[in-house]
Amino acid sequence: MLENFIPYSTQSINDDDKQAVLDALCSTHLTQGQYVQQFEHAIATYIGTKHAISFNAATSALYAAFYALKEYIVSGTYKEEIRLQNATNFNYAMQHKTMSIITTPISFVATTNMMLANNIVPIFADIAMDGNIELHGLESLLREDTIAICSVDYAGNSVNMRAFQAFAKKHNLLWIADSSHAFGASYANEKVGTLADMSIFSFHAVKPFTTCEGGALMCNNDFFAHLASLVCSHGIIKHTAYNHDCVTLGFNFRLHEVSASLGLSQLKRLESFLAKRKEIAKFYDSYFHDNPYCSVLTIPQEVKSTYHLYPLLLHPSLFTQKADIINTLIQHNIGVQVHYKPIYNFQAYKHLQSPTLNNAEKFYHAELSIPCHQNMALHQAQVVADIIMRTLESYAKK
Repeated sequence: MLENFIPYSTQSINDDDKQAVLDALCSTHLTQGQYVQQFEHAIATYIGTKHAISFNAATSALYAAFYALKEYIVSGTYKEEIRLQNATNFNYAMQHKTMSIITTPISFVATTNMMLANNIVPIFADIAMDGNIELHGLESLLREDTIAICSVDYAGNSVNMRAFQAFAKKHNLLWIADSSHAFGASYANEKVGTLADMSIFSFHAVKPFTTCEGGALMCNNDFFAHLASLVCSHGIIKHTAYNHDCVTLGFNFRLHEVSASLGLSQLKRLESFLAKRKEIAKFYDSYFHDNPYCSVLTIPQEVKSTYHLYPLLLHPSLFTQKADIINTLIQHNIGVQVHYKPIYNFQAYKHLQSPTLNNAEKFYHAELSIPCHQNMALHQAQVVADIIMRTLESYAKK
């Protein structure tokens, strides 16, 4: 047994981070001040987008993205864009007041909760066994009111961005990338966040870098950025210090100064965090290669992963013992988790009557996320791997 509990992921806080938090606490503004502006500029510069709007959570950013998407259609703004002039699906959605988005069931439920909050119906597509949505065959899921596709960069592994962009263009769809796992990832040397119409990132404590809680919406489109900013802060436009107008529905989804200052400090160490996660992951790749109890994800050479998660996929013979395996590993101080139960299986989604998807179900029964983060040392990963292998072996014999 390990002496101390090792979670599947966690934050790394140093003295510079602590000082950054103190600096923000001692500043003149605890909200709506300079640190948020600096943070938004820093992440936009890092990714290479025109706009970055920070939020108190990626969930809030997702809400704003889907809200902006609806307004884009209802306002007719899409008609001004050449590639969408003949978007009959947008016209249908506007006339019939129904909208749907094709997405993956293997994600945290916030992805589709925020669709439902905007009266958008999620249409679930099956996944490949790397956890990402399977692009092939999605044409069969298109409806007359389908306005977008929403991908998820599972575990920090980017989808094929050029292929998704081409699919969206071909079918007059917009592409929303829920890249909550993937700040710092890339595909074929193009950073995640640069090609989708809107990209969402999370800075939750277990992500590769953190603002405690927090998220961002990033894009190059002025309309989407403007709407997202309004949703983020009460729908208010300020004319002067004392004169403002509320022009649309909005909320207080703002990131505060303390979180933004922490994020600025953390961002400086992002590449070192990603390098450490990669080091641990590559050790696991080698250790678990070609064993009789589980397999690992195959990550294409052109993908730079953030390794937000390190999933093991149990062989089918161990599916029925998975709960016992998890409990045993936790007793050995190994923090494991399952990512994710297919969203259509939740009670709140039963009314959609979504069909069961074979790969999504198989992936859920197989997947086990094991510790992989920047606080780990290689010798700890060795102990973790040894315990996991002994545990799987013992259950395989039962």
